[in-house]
Amino acid sequence: MTAGPGEHRPEQPRGERPDGEQRPERAHGEHAHREDAVAAAAAAASRRGGMNQILGENFSVADAVGGVRGLVESVAPGLVFVVVFIATGALVPPLVASLAVAVLAMIVRLVQRTPVTQAAGGLVGVLIGVLWAWRSGEAANYFAMGLWTNAAYAVALLVALVAGWPAVGVVVSLLKGEGFAWRKDPALLARRRRFVLATWLWIGMFVLRLAVQVPLYLDASVAWLGTARIVMGVPLWALTLWATWVLVREPRAPAAR
Repeated sequence: MTAGPGEHRPEQPRGERPDGEQRPERAHGEHAHREDAVAAAAAAASRRGGMNQILGENFSVADAVGGVRGLVESVAPGLVFVVVFIATGALVPPLVASLAVAVLAMIVRLVQRTPVTQAAGGLVGVLIGVLWAWRSGEAANYFAMGLWTNAAYAVALLVALVAGWPAVGVVVSLLKGEGFAWRKDPALLARRRRFVLATWLWIGMFVLRLAVQVPLYLDASVAWLGTARIVMGVPLWALTLWATWVLVREPRAPAAR
């Protein structure tokens, strides 16, 4: 209905058509905003996980693993589980001891009002392992979740690589706030190759873990499996991260004379 002379014509909200549909430019803007939010969240997660170390001029193993405290929080529950299992040969004592260590780490973080992300993640992982082992009655299942996680990461990275999105390149681009021109630009082919090689390093790390640990799991060699988990956990992760840093760091520009 058209407005007659002197009648007030209601204003349409900006970015909408009279029929209530969004204009293309507004819909595109909202889509871009959602993409930016996802990218920012992914970059923040990578920074919390120590992946920002690959962007620095110098690499710090201590910073990558969260310092001595982060290392202890990562290793202690599994180490306590193995030690108590060897000492008792029973199922319940190592489960209780491991869970207690993870809970203690979380409580200390809360009391000191320090970031709880790493401790909370460790507690969730330990809780899943404890429940899995307790429900099944098999101590080796304490480590089963870790095996599935490594397999999932290996498959996801491989699929992304085949699709033309090497995960290391994606993470580096998000952390730097850059685009993904390296995927198509021939001038950036060398950078793309480094991203691909670095991604293969991570796939190799996950596959190596599975190759060593799955036979131990199937053989129910709990002590050896736990030991392998510790050795191939933070130390191997830090080594792979360092190798990634070596590959993806940009060469310094020559100093102007």
